[in-house]
Amino acid sequence: MELNSRIPAGPVDEKWSRHRFEMKLVNPANKRKHKVIVVGSGLAGAAASATMAELGYDVDCFCFQDSPRRAHSIAAQGGINAAKNYQADGDSVQRLFYDTVKGGDFRAREANVHRLAEISLNIIDQCVAQGVPFAREYGGNLANRSFGGAQVSRTFYARGQTGQQLLLGAYQALEKEVRSGKVRMHTRHEMLDLVLIDGRARGIVTRDLMNGAIESWAADAVVLATGGYSNVFFLSTNAKGCNVTAIWRAHRRGAGFANPCFTQIHPTCIPPSGDYQSKLTLMSESLRNDGRIWVPVKQGDTRPPKDIPEAERDYYLERHYPSFGNLAPRDIASRRAKEAVDEGRGVGPSGVGVYLDFRDSIGRLGRDVIAERYGNLFDMYANITGENPYEVPMRIYPAPHYTMGGLWVDYNLMSTVPGLHVAGEANFSDHGANRLGASALMQGLADGYFILPLTIGDYIARMKPDDVDTSHPAFADVEREVREQAERLLSINGSRTVNDFHRELGALMWEYCGMARSEEGLRTALRKIPELREQFWRDVRVPGGAATLNQSLEHAGRVADFLEFAELMCYDALDRDESCGGHFRVEHETAEGEARRDDERFAHASVWEFTGVGNTPKKHREELTFESVQLAQRSYK
Repeated sequence: MELNSRIPAGPVDEKWSRHRFEMKLVNPANKRKHKVIVVGSGLAGAAASATMAELGYDVDCFCFQDSPRRAHSIAAQGGINAAKNYQADGDSVQRLFYDTVKGGDFRAREANVHRLAEISLNIIDQCVAQGVPFAREYGGNLANRSFGGAQVSRTFYARGQTGQQLLLGAYQALEKEVRSGKVRMHTRHEMLDLVLIDGRARGIVTRDLMNGAIESWAADAVVLATGGYSNVFFLSTNAKGCNVTAIWRAHRRGAGFANPCFTQIHPTCIPPSGDYQSKLTLMSESLRNDGRIWVPVKQGDTRPPKDIPEAERDYYLERHYPSFGNLAPRDIASRRAKEAVDEGRGVGPSGVGVYLDFRDSIGRLGRDVIAERYGNLFDMYANITGENPYEVPMRIYPAPHYTMGGLWVDYNLMSTVPGLHVAGEANFSDHGANRLGASALMQGLADGYFILPLTIGDYIARMKPDDVDTSHPAFADVEREVREQAERLLSINGSRTVNDFHRELGALMWEYCGMARSEEGLRTALRKIPELREQFWRDVRVPGGAATLNQSLEHAGRVADFLEFAELMCYDALDRDESCGGHFRVEHETAEGEARRDDERFAHASVWEFTGVGNTPKKHREELTFESVQLAQRSYK
């Protein structure tokens, strides 16, 4: 496996402009001769499909939802970052770049992060032109608010529906191209494998989720924009359909998987309410602008919050991090919440939670102002919990959310498999060991609107792909493998449901590879995961057949992939013998309970090569160099 990051030469603030000039172009008339497959229709996938079609490429876009509007990007609530400095509070491209590198605990590639900060300026203009209804101030200017890890207001938002509104903008651009015939939209299709010809990605094999048909699709390049893998924990903020299958099957075909242990725990989620809950609900990080997080000072204090006087409340984030307060980064805020609960100071019926209190902001600003900013989030909380957050504090607790790891990509967003490009959360490139809030939407749209349409052109111009269609034997071989797996799953006829295995895997991963990790725990997980995987293939029960609608078969294939991927995730966490960002090894913390990095041994991306199910994966390294940002102990005090 060759790791060539293809980072352009020159100062970091000139790399992207220089690279755009040096890239080869495809003649506008010739673009019509080239086909691109895009898997996923969220922000990254829809933006990439629409933009490439506008440029002239022939695009096939696939999603397993019944409409691109149901992509998981709609779940993003709080906002999207951009260094516009509309508030004149000292923001700049350089500050957004620095905050992102620091927020990722110095485990991201500088060149990619600076490009992201530069492009953030264009994203807002693009979305406004599409009619995205960003919040505005009284005078008509676009409004901003703050998010964790920043001391400036750079987050643009549409109440608590930012992801949905941005997706509708991308969806309209996509549907325009569908109508023109330049994009063919394939809904209710799931990618089950990648097809390689002469070592290059030349197509995919899908299953039609409505009738079970296995089909092949050929192209000159393939884009995976399939999101993250937090559902390896079973309970997460992700939609139930989110999975690792597309990128895992690509990994099995040779695509390097980078930093799989870098997962993010979001600090503001509604706590679990029972053993049979199927997912967790996110409460936007934007709420930390006006809400104050606290727990009782005394252990085991079960009094109602209104009966606990101010002197007996511990606003622990404000105490630990006076410079950032309640807007400390997600990984830090999550660990401090867990620490308070572990000390016996948790709140709520289960004792697993902390308060997010709006009493002071309502008193200062008035209920109407808070309702204008967060009304739909407050309504959602009330509907789920039966509690009125205008009158009593919200109860929140950390939960698995975003994944910073993903398929390794170079500066052009191409994986180690030539022709296979990866966008958005499915790649590893921009966030290091911790993603700052409101940066996911920024990356998805930057990749889709402004990067991939150029870099794929460069790939096509340089490679000049030969004509290939689905009659090539490679497609028949992959189709056969896909059918064989489905038949194997259906033939087991065991005694346990797919959900039962998924829940057990999730509990195991949360216990040993969740908010805190240790060598002992990870070795335990690496012993138990293969045992659980063997039980799955011996005792899972998948009812129904393959040639029909069968959601149990869909789920079984995804859980089978999670059972393989989970082992890689634990290998990576065990190998990375340091603490950084969301990867917290209990053996490596400061006296104040903060993460202790080991820059001498681990200032690199760990890129794993597949060596077979049950075999130890092979590690490759991409060294990270820091020329514009000085390596330093991350501090938010």
